[in-house]
Amino acid sequence: MRKVPMTVEGEARLREELGHLKSVERPRIINDIAIAREHGDLKENAEYHAAREEQGFAEGRIKEIEGKLSDSQVIDVKAIAHTGKVIFGSTVTLFNVDTEETVTYRIVGDDEAEVKDKKISYASPIAKALIGKNEGDEVAIKIPSGEVVYEIESVEHL
Repeated sequence: MRKVPMTVEGEARLREELGHLKSVERPRIINDIAIAREHGDLKENAEYHAAREEQGFAEGRIKEIEGKLSDSQVIDVKAIAHTGKVIFGSTVTLFNVDTEETVTYRIVGDDEAEVKDKKISYASPIAKALIGKNEGDEVAIKIPSGEVVYEIESVEHL
């Protein structure tokens, strides 16, 4: 199986969520089920069914996170020598040649991508066009409304 890249921060966030699910949520849900069982007939016990459903979601999320962590390759961009080349994990400042606006993106793993935080997936069209390019390069990126030309102003390993 191919390993999926993930930043150090992304891994830490998943491990934190996993720890919370296992040490806080799982025991709470088990307790909720036990309390609901004490109320008698399980067929018509809404609290019991709600707790069992919540347990299913929590256990599913635990398995999902464990799978993601086992399939991931954690990349610490700070430990990689800075060459000015765009790589996974780097923060790239782009200058839009047409509008003269500047935008900064960080290239991250799929689960970490959050456009409002300027974090884009390495698999996105913008990141795919940028990876392997260098500071000073011009890059034409196809978007639904046509093509945008950016100049790579800076590449940082933050």
